[in-house]
Amino acid sequence: QVQLVESGGGLVQPGGSLGLSCAASGIIFSLYHMDWYRQPPGKERELVATITSGSRTNYAESVKGRFTISRDNAKNTLYLQMNSLKPEDTAVYYCSARNLGNGYWGQGTQVTVSS
Repeated sequence: QVQLVESGGGLVQPGGSLGLSCAASGIIFSLYHMDWYRQPPGKERELVATITSGSRTNYAESVKGRFTISRDNAKNTLYLQMNSLKPEDTAVYYCSARNLGNGYWGQGTQVTVSS
């Protein structure tokens, strides 16, 4: 049974930082490309960042220079470090695992950026 469990969300002030984690089980984590998505209130889900099985990274323009995606294959865990947070970063953040047509999602974690 595949499980992706996000954690680390919460309320943070503008300009602050927050780190998200996604613990994976039931897959050979090192073989999967991993993504962070987010869904702001009333909007569609959007891709935030990607890290391939070979640890190449890519970011949405809106988060470049502020967010960092990383992975620890020994711990089967994906990370997203978010700095200089803005109110428009408020969303439910989801991690995703994909490989050769297989795709899995976590349940999401809420991030709220507000003073």
